[in-house]
Amino acid sequence: TYRYPDSAARLFNLMWKYSYNLRGIYETPMMPPNGENAPDRAMVAQILEGVRQSGRTILTEVESKEILAAYRIPIAKTAEADSEDAAVAIANSIGYPVVLKLLSKTITHKTDVGGVQLNLTDADAVRWAYQKIKTSVTEKVGLEHFLGVSVQPMYNPDGSYELIIGSSIDPQFGPVLLFGSGGQLVEVYKDSAIALPPLNTTLARRMMENTKIYKALQGVRGRKPVDLAGLEQILVRFSQLVVEQRWIKEIDINPLLASSNRLIALDARIVLHTPDTKEDELPKPAIRPYPTQYISEWTMTDGTPVTIRPIRPEDEPLIVQFHKTLSEQSVYFRFFNLMKLSRRIAHERLTRICFIDYDREMALVAEYKHPKTGDREILAAGRLSKLHGVNEAEFSMLVADPYQCRGLGTEILRQLLQVGRDEKLAKVRGDILAENTAMQRVCEKVGFKRDRTSNDLVKVEIEL
Repeated sequence: TYRYPDSAARLFNLMWKYSYNLRGIYETPMMPPNGENAPDRAMVAQILEGVRQSGRTILTEVESKEILAAYRIPIAKTAEADSEDAAVAIANSIGYPVVLKLLSKTITHKTDVGGVQLNLTDADAVRWAYQKIKTSVTEKVGLEHFLGVSVQPMYNPDGSYELIIGSSIDPQFGPVLLFGSGGQLVEVYKDSAIALPPLNTTLARRMMENTKIYKALQGVRGRKPVDLAGLEQILVRFSQLVVEQRWIKEIDINPLLASSNRLIALDARIVLHTPDTKEDELPKPAIRPYPTQYISEWTMTDGTPVTIRPIRPEDEPLIVQFHKTLSEQSVYFRFFNLMKLSRRIAHERLTRICFIDYDREMALVAEYKHPKTGDREILAAGRLSKLHGVNEAEFSMLVADPYQCRGLGTEILRQLLQVGRDEKLAKVRGDILAENTAMQRVCEKVGFKRDRTSNDLVKVEIEL
């Protein structure tokens, strides 16, 4: 009981928010689009290494956008010009109207020094804008900060919203993401939400829901809603960039122009940690990111190619289909009882299977992608679960019936053991039904030894 109704209402509100956040954490995210390519990490590493070798910490706009593009974030194509004639030539090639912006390796907030000129409709306007930017920068900070201009198309903002996506380093939590209303008045509106990377589509949407502009993005006063699914994907890719590229100290996309048919980054800013920072001193994300180092390609004995990778929350629908392919014998050998399909595919159970922290548990799945349709299918799954109080883990494994006896189970187990070594485990153990002789042979093949045998169970273990 509560003495005052407002106290009860406030507590009820907090309890509802807590429940809402929990439901969001375990809501199945959307799968990445079929055919989505991996980021061009090699190109990003080359750009960052070049900047660091030059002694710089600030990337130019063109360099920043190249990094965004490497992570499949749509950008306004931008070219550099170090003279009026070069700027005019670029403008003529991309078509009018265009935008000219300051090109500098020391200044990131270009509008503060008069470094942006919009809606230039012809060559004379481009020449005037070039000189205008050069004069303004020279007067305010000095000519040495002017390296030329960048030229990009002028996008019509009608029906669009200006957003900001960014990241900075918190002393306690490491990289922290930001999303909200963008543009020149970003510090006036102060409409933003923060989150810890990495994100999936569900967490990205929850982040957007915590801003005032989200209601407008859904469509208001006759305006069409923006591409929210596409915006979620951009936030997911942005968070991936942040957790993978630890040399980045600050990164902003402002503005990101968002409408019903277009999402595009018009400007970008990236600042690196100082060159004297040691790699092992770089801030780490508070939440362990998806362990991409455990992704590998493998071919079964019949020539079928598969991708072996850590499980993701987005895999829940694929796991449901996987369980539908299992025979009663496979279910019995794995769970030591004939667990019903309805129980095996219940959302409450699969959240514990698919939503893991990659620290206390690690699960690998073998995924096959159909070459014609692009549809994905999970053929096998293996799991390591750390045991409490000891530096050991227990393994479990399951292979779909149509794909047994093709070497897949052996390879999954081999890779699980390698994960255990990489995670500094001392021992892996497991229980196998005495009648499951095929699994016992697989374990012996990869080096397991029998610990002790009862009438019903065979206990196996391996020192790592």
